[in-house]
Amino acid sequence: MARLTLEFPEDQFHYSTTLTVRVTDINAANHLGNDSMISMISEARARFLWEFGIRERQADDVGIIVTDLATTYKSEAYARDQLLFDVGVMDFNAYGGDIIFRISRPRDGMLIAMAKSGFVFFNYTAKRVAPMPEEFRAKFPKVNFL
Repeated sequence: MARLTLEFPEDQFHYSTTLTVRVTDINAANHLGNDSMISMISEARARFLWEFGIRERQADDVGIIVTDLATTYKSEAYARDQLLFDVGVMDFNAYGGDIIFRISRPRDGMLIAMAKSGFVFFNYTAKRVAPMPEEFRAKFPKVNFL
């Protein structure tokens, strides 16, 4: 299988937050486990959306669902490390796009991981994909629309 390469334009990052690696996030190899990294990415995504006034499920029963996640690991992280999650969006289409993540350790500037999470808008009542709301698109005017 070919290795993934994730590189993102700097101008697509719109938000940053920090999370601390907990002792319970450490695996048998004594570093941050994949399952915990996925949980941290999900928390960073939720904070990003909240910061921009986007609720993951709106009153009209349309919300955002994750369709896929790709992560590349660059370095290990350890218990009590503070990690910086730079978050952004790119590659919009009629129904969604990608939320992107750059995860680093500010203490030494080490790049820990890069990730990209696909998302679509979904109508939970109709049980089908829904068009991207214009209010969402308007929050990110510099994002390419495919």
